[in-house]
Amino acid sequence: MKIFSGSSNPVLAREIVRYLKMDLGKSVLQRFNDGEIRFYIDENVRGEDVFVIQSGSPDANFHLMELFLMVDAFKRASAERITVVLPYYCYARQDWKDRPRVPISARLVADLIEKAGANRVLTMDLHSPQIQGFFSIPVDNLMAAPVLAHHIQRLKLRDLIVISPDAGGVGRARVMAKRVKAMLAIIDKRRPAPGIAEVLHVIGDVKGLDCVIFDDMVDSAGTLVLSAEALKREGAHRIFAACTHPVLSGRAVEKIMGSLIERIIVTNTIPLTEASKVCPKIEVLSVAELFGEAIRRINEGSSVSSLFV
Repeated sequence: MKIFSGSSNPVLAREIVRYLKMDLGKSVLQRFNDGEIRFYIDENVRGEDVFVIQSGSPDANFHLMELFLMVDAFKRASAERITVVLPYYCYARQDWKDRPRVPISARLVADLIEKAGANRVLTMDLHSPQIQGFFSIPVDNLMAAPVLAHHIQRLKLRDLIVISPDAGGVGRARVMAKRVKAMLAIIDKRRPAPGIAEVLHVIGDVKGLDCVIFDDMVDSAGTLVLSAEALKREGAHRIFAACTHPVLSGRAVEKIMGSLIERIIVTNTIPLTEASKVCPKIEVLSVAELFGEAIRRINEGSSVSSLFV
């Protein structure tokens, strides 16, 4: 097999190939003066099992276009199989028609990936697992829970309870609670407008307990901050957060610094912004070994299912 990387998350790509004891494939990514992307493969890939690593943020639109061009190039270069490794699937939050006359953007991205020539997709913690059904090719949706749970257990928190920040994330939080042998509670949240969260109350008893708010991503951090305030009002002892994808847009870091959250644990599916890198409350864990092992098993044709549990 051969592994290539786009420009979205080169650090993670290098960690993955280091785990596999390989080198990244040779290719050139450039921009023309008008901003158009120029890509070419600098080695033979005919008949090869090719993996293209490209995450969806921070510049999601540019990196998606870069991904489509790369996949098209490998298809035209007669690669045997092309697997798109998409640690963060952008546009995943737009996966249904929440009002009339809007696109289902997550479905459109899936269609474009397939149309470009991908034969398989490897991703992590999709915002909605049902997005796998938007594809007609195999999709492996890895979970960051094993990495995050191992770290949470090392914190040796007492009387731990895992918090789902909304009803939609209960399944995800339940998996984490089972891993760390903790109880489960839910935040009753409403969104009066896109990007605006309004927390109403906590479903479950958190008084005197150490709480870990678990979600698939942290974007504006509004939900996390409001959830922490609601938990504190209910008598929570210490409050942490664990999120797979650190989008951290706008004033997110500033909100986290001024919040009741002691620490937020994220993974490196998305490279941190400069402000995030110096935030003492943000701790980053690597998922390179998890992706590396999944890539190895896909290449060998062995089972990947054990990595999902």
